Amino acid sequence: MHPLVELAKNAVEHYVRKGTASPLTDNEVPPEFAERAGVFVCLKVHGILRGCIGTFHPTEPTIAHETVRNAISAATCDPRFQCVRPVELDDIDYTVDVLTPPEPVNDLRELDPKRYGVIVEHGGKKGLLLPDIDGVDTVDYQISIAQQKAGIPSGTDLRIYRFEVKRYT
Repeated sequence: MHPLVELAKNAVEHYVRKGTASPLTDNEVPPEFAERAGVFVCLKVHGILRGCIGTFHPTEPTIAHETVRNAISAATCDPRFQCVRPVELDDIDYTVDVLTPPEPVNDLRELDPKRYGVIVEHGGKKGLLLPDIDGVDTVDYQISIAQQKAGIPSGTDLRIYRFEVKRYT
């Protein structure tokens, strides 16, 4: 198991069992995760999404801290799901995506749903969809899902950004 995935798993298990976040000390942060970046943590049970929360701009001092925060949020704050219960912990698979900074897209030909995630923006609303999601094979479908997530009506002029991820499982 990759160290970031192990960090996410340990954070969720500690929080679900004890009700508090376990402190992360600076000496526990490997040098490659001491930088800042947006991070998404997704939880699945038997291949079915159980929670996914993240940030596309960093809010914590390191990737490791961002991972802990978003792992706990994915387990307890995703509005689509109930909070993870202790009985579920052994069945959860974790994915941690570390995002590159978003860059503006001027032409839809700059997108590829397998390689790039997208952020759509209009009137203060933003929607994000990670790359390489099963069943999302076209740019138009990827953008439409991100729009729906943001509550932006179809046919609206959008600002579109793309990003890449380094995915850890």
